[in-house]
Amino acid sequence: MNENGLKSGSNLEKVLVAGHFAFTGECGPPKGANVEHLKEKYEHLRGMVDSVNITDNQTAVVRMSSVAASAIMVGDGIEPNYQMVCRDRNRLAMMADILGAYSLGIKNMLCLSGDHQHFGNHPQSKNVYDIDSIQLIAMTKLMRDEGKFPNGEDVDVPPKMFIGAASNPFGDPYEFRVHRLANKIDAGTDFIQTQCIYNMPRFREFMKMAVDMGLTEKCYILAGVTPMKSARMAKYMAKFVPGMDVPEELITRLEGAGKGKQAAEGIKFAVEQIEEFKEMEGVAGVHLMAIEWEHKVPEIAEMAKVLPRPTFD
Repeated sequence: MNENGLKSGSNLEKVLVAGHFAFTGECGPPKGANVEHLKEKYEHLRGMVDSVNITDNQTAVVRMSSVAASAIMVGDGIEPNYQMVCRDRNRLAMMADILGAYSLGIKNMLCLSGDHQHFGNHPQSKNVYDIDSIQLIAMTKLMRDEGKFPNGEDVDVPPKMFIGAASNPFGDPYEFRVHRLANKIDAGTDFIQTQCIYNMPRFREFMKMAVDMGLTEKCYILAGVTPMKSARMAKYMAKFVPGMDVPEELITRLEGAGKGKQAAEGIKFAVEQIEEFKEMEGVAGVHLMAIEWEHKVPEIAEMAKVLPRPTFD
């Protein structure tokens, strides 16, 4: 920890430690080297969120590297949450990228397994998975807290990262999900961002288990929210996205909104979720994943009454 008792001193960490309800966003880098397009997307999030996730070849589709996009954001005065997946690199490359990211001013990091390459636009590529996401969490914590590489050698300047991980409350087997969350927390996770939530009753059960196990006293949990743009999107996610639980009632609600009004109804449901998460025991904030809908984030933040965001000297 630094002299302020913080592990990284990132803005997101300060918000959570101070007890504020955190609000984070997400931005997918461009499928090329178009920096202006990246800036156009993240400008919608400026001042609206506490940090911005920069995805790492999400859905196994090639994009600008997450560390490069994160560094661009740092230079432009917006705090990134740098994502790293285990699919594409061995531990040598991971450690090098962690050190490089920290040297560029990046203070938040999300450790992920990564979507299988068969889902992406280069299915013939070879995955790596030298270590998994839990081992990546533990390795990053070792480098940060002990100043050691896994081989026992010293790290000359430890990377003081605020370490995050993902959790899917709805994957099979459902009963195991909270125990996998516990494993990630035991490995050294500081904060969790869940996959997008639509089945609120099941998430309430998940959070009750997490609270009863004492997990929310060890780690900050941010509930994932992705606004539905249409009933068609809801049906697709329900049928084709693994680990996604989309209740039939939500699809019916979106269809009932009528043509041209389904997007507004999807936003209304997302805002209702955020309002409930504010009152839900153990939930420390919301991670808003407005997929290719970054321009809607200010409207959602305003409607959900999460503005203005806390600021620190």
